[in-house]
Amino acid sequence: MPPLRYLLAFGVTSFAFALAAHAQDAAPTAVASSAGARPDALADFDAYVDATRKQFDVPGIAVAIVKDGKVVLEMGSGVRKLGEPAKVDAHTQFAIASNTKAFTAASLAILADEHKLDMNDRVIDRLPWFQMSDPYVTREMRVRDLLAHRSGLSLGAGDLLYWPATSYTTKEVVQRLRYVPLANSFRAGYAYDNILFAVAGLVIEQVSGKPWADFVRERIFVPLGMTESQSHAPDTIGPNDDIATGHAKFDFKDLKPVAAMSWSNNPTAGGIYTSVHDLSKWMNMQLAGGKYIDASGKEQHLFSEKRQAEMWSLITPIAISEPVVPELKAAKPNFYGYGEGWFVSDYRGHKLVWHTGGWPGMVSRLTLVPDLKLGIVVLTNQETGAAFQAVTMRALDAYMDAPKTDWIAAYAAGVKKMEGNADDSMKKHEAARAKGSKPSLPLDGYTGTYRDPWYGDVTVAKQGGKLVMTFTKTAQLTGTLEPWQHDTFIARWNDRSLNGDAFVNFALDPDGKVREVRMEPVSPLTDFSFDFQDLRLAPVEASK
Repeated sequence: MPPLRYLLAFGVTSFAFALAAHAQDAAPTAVASSAGARPDALADFDAYVDATRKQFDVPGIAVAIVKDGKVVLEMGSGVRKLGEPAKVDAHTQFAIASNTKAFTAASLAILADEHKLDMNDRVIDRLPWFQMSDPYVTREMRVRDLLAHRSGLSLGAGDLLYWPATSYTTKEVVQRLRYVPLANSFRAGYAYDNILFAVAGLVIEQVSGKPWADFVRERIFVPLGMTESQSHAPDTIGPNDDIATGHAKFDFKDLKPVAAMSWSNNPTAGGIYTSVHDLSKWMNMQLAGGKYIDASGKEQHLFSEKRQAEMWSLITPIAISEPVVPELKAAKPNFYGYGEGWFVSDYRGHKLVWHTGGWPGMVSRLTLVPDLKLGIVVLTNQETGAAFQAVTMRALDAYMDAPKTDWIAAYAAGVKKMEGNADDSMKKHEAARAKGSKPSLPLDGYTGTYRDPWYGDVTVAKQGGKLVMTFTKTAQLTGTLEPWQHDTFIARWNDRSLNGDAFVNFALDPDGKVREVRMEPVSPLTDFSFDFQDLRLAPVEASK
């Protein structure tokens, strides 16, 4: 997904921050390779990770560092689930969300190396039924475009088709792309999306003859010995399973565990669960130019160096804005963009190849520094990116002989600023509100079924004297409509872990009938995958 919860990346892009006060103490547990030594600057790293976890109230963090083909560190800090004693370790599996995108890119690279497809193939030559909302884009969309966030779709466009979890199939999701509006010109600029990775998954299936999950397992997990990895959320979690539970701040306040979510209709964008132990193998293969040693001790190639160079080349530039606070200025890059399933930027003169991921209750970051043969991965079970950023930056500085920076304090300042901005946004809404106003219609006048061309049906019904909105394909999106002003309500979702409440505005025709319903998130901290603003809901009767 996400990245579903893109948090303080370089301090220039910020969504869904969380600070809470309920993390449990658990001493860090580290496993260091005898072949890889820590630099002196990381002598206190275990304590630093633990301090980061406590500062940002993250129940559990796992970290791995590889250098020059060797594992320097694999460690865990904290617990898998609040209220339970089981500790996080190097083998604890987390949802890595959008870090999955690099696995999808690697799958296409493998097929390209085998001459089963070309990255410049037209998507319609692989999926003849594929269709975007614009005929030109449909015709010209290439396989490479699916990985580069330059399609013309808006940020997170179409995410509501699969997140929160919906009952649509992957093919149904992709078929609905023809109704998702384009916000920009094709290849004209960057806007992060997840839905085109679903298309990429179907291309992999069409070319290989195997579902994406089987392909990733057979062609990546098994060769690399990634035995602690799976391409989807676990169907069940037993008491002895080393799997983290996600945590979110309900109503942006109270930190609690969230229910496990399986994402079966777009796993190619963010479905993988894995451990830092397994990701050490993935990072070392990447840093070796696609090479790895198989079970018999023979050197193999997962994909060619040429294909890796293409994945790591900047395709779509991303505008660089000022950090949210001065304390993060040192993290500001000189260049920034997206390749094929990877972000590309720089830090202190070194090229970085990296990605983050956001999942309900979990966020993560994996960073590669090719010229240093350095890899760092940080997995967390709380929805604050400040933690993974602070840990990553501390490790980068150690290997770049950089001046010591208090990244914990810097990211804490960034979180405080963004939370303050969110408070200011709500104050502005309150100031503009006509507090004495009432809905124009009796509540029955707003009830009915409303249809959006790409999402489908949303119902509004009267229950117990209140209006209840339900997204028919999304079980979690059911909530009460609370009057705000005039014909605008706030949808308060029953699942308070979503932090996605939305303004709902009913536009009336001259006869006082609802003509259209528009929505937008209430808080600027709401995850961008709640793309309510792209919905154009019309009464079903009016659409006939």
